[in-house]
Amino acid sequence: MRIVIVADIHSNIEAFEAVLEHAASHGPIDRLWCLGDVVGYAADPSACIALLRQHPHTAVAGNHDLAAVGKLPTDDFNAAAAWAAAWTARRLSAKEREYLSSLPFVAVEGDFTLVHGSLRSPEWEYLLSADAAAEHLRLQETPYGLVGHSHIPFVAFEREGSLAAMAALKDGDVLKLGGERLVVNPGGVGQPRDGDPRASYAVYDDEAHTLTLHRVEYDLEKTQRKILEAGLPRHLAERLAHGR
Repeated sequence: MRIVIVADIHSNIEAFEAVLEHAASHGPIDRLWCLGDVVGYAADPSACIALLRQHPHTAVAGNHDLAAVGKLPTDDFNAAAAWAAAWTARRLSAKEREYLSSLPFVAVEGDFTLVHGSLRSPEWEYLLSADAAAEHLRLQETPYGLVGHSHIPFVAFEREGSLAAMAALKDGDVLKLGGERLVVNPGGVGQPRDGDPRASYAVYDDEAHTLTLHRVEYDLEKTQRKILEAGLPRHLAERLAHGR
């Protein structure tokens, strides 16, 4: 089975379509695993929800998904994020709101635990340090974990049960899954933040027992135009070109 792993789509349909087209060009897509934040920031929340739901998938809730349906306050969001959450909320249909509201905080798929932020704080904690990753791994009951939220592709390996060693992942990196417990972030589809504006995602091959990271070009300028035409904050369009 070949499973495409996506996170932080953030209403960027051009990036999401490019990711799925790239994945399909290398083999069948048997299932999608989505690590949250289907919506927020960009201008196509409904299209991104619809495209995700066209595929057999498992998804967990992200903080922007929760904010868009009123299940998380935006007091701690920055101004642009809060604006985008309110803009998104006004455009969701009843069925789209029901779908986002139904997403669990944590899902388990075989050897993998899926969560948006971390197991300490599923909707909010950013795994950006070895200490945070070690705490997440301490709570992780499966051999492997998948997180989103930071929009930065990385892997953290458990060391001696209580320490973690973190490493960035780049385009084409292949992780051979085996003896070590680990947690992986596949990076952001719709709003990368590692200085590379290309959409980021991963593929899990359960026969080869590998997880491969990919980066994909997309029509970034079209996404930017749509953000501006929608009246969303200019910053949300400009940052895409810088991968920040």
